[in-house]
Amino acid sequence: MDFVALSVTGKLALAVTPALLALCMPLAYWLAVSDTPGKRYIEAACNLPMVLPPTVLGFGLLMVMNPGSPLGAAFESLFGFPLPFSFTGLVLGSLVYSLPFGVLPMRAAFEKVDPGIVEAARCSGMSHGQAFLHVILPNARGGITASAALIFAHTVGEFGVALMLGGSIPGRTKVASIAIFEHTESLEYGQAGLLSLALMIVSYAALLFIGRQGVMGRTAPVARAPRARQCPGFKPSKRGFHADHIHAVR
Repeated sequence: MDFVALSVTGKLALAVTPALLALCMPLAYWLAVSDTPGKRYIEAACNLPMVLPPTVLGFGLLMVMNPGSPLGAAFESLFGFPLPFSFTGLVLGSLVYSLPFGVLPMRAAFEKVDPGIVEAARCSGMSHGQAFLHVILPNARGGITASAALIFAHTVGEFGVALMLGGSIPGRTKVASIAIFEHTESLEYGQAGLLSLALMIVSYAALLFIGRQGVMGRTAPVARAPRARQCPGFKPSKRGFHADHIHAVR
């Protein structure tokens, strides 16, 4: 089995998953709560990598990152190596390629958070940042973990973008999906089958994990408070809110 290609794949997925989660979280929350005119254009742009053929997306990213472009030239002057056919370029391309799989589940999870508990937290003295950290995120954790699993699985299985941006440099940019293609071309079906089995196991495990969390993210159970001081005009949510937890983080 080509363990070098598997290690590059794992390294890529482990680099992309936390970085894309950090990038997608504020974007998904903004898409969930904002009423800004023109939001649908940004939403469509975020979902575009999901419908574009990977080779088309890879070609576009290659044109943006090549040393003749402003971005590519600036990067090469700063770091001394070009973005195309480098692991860094592969990571950046994977961030764009997996963007919809990070945004969509988190957005759905944020939309499911009861506005009543957020309002209760704000009325109890929390800042917006505290309410986001201690109330919104715990209630959206199912969607966040589902996003992480989808990003990881999608990055592990990518082919077109990886081939266009990274090529097939052993130990640097040659991921498992490219190795499978090359083994098949060389009629090395045993090696291709072993790598395919490894990727299938990873993908199946990710799907099981997503199924356990809920694809759209289950909101965390929120305890019902007996009677809490209410803001003027505030109506308690049907799901209630945990007053002790809210006051504890003030």
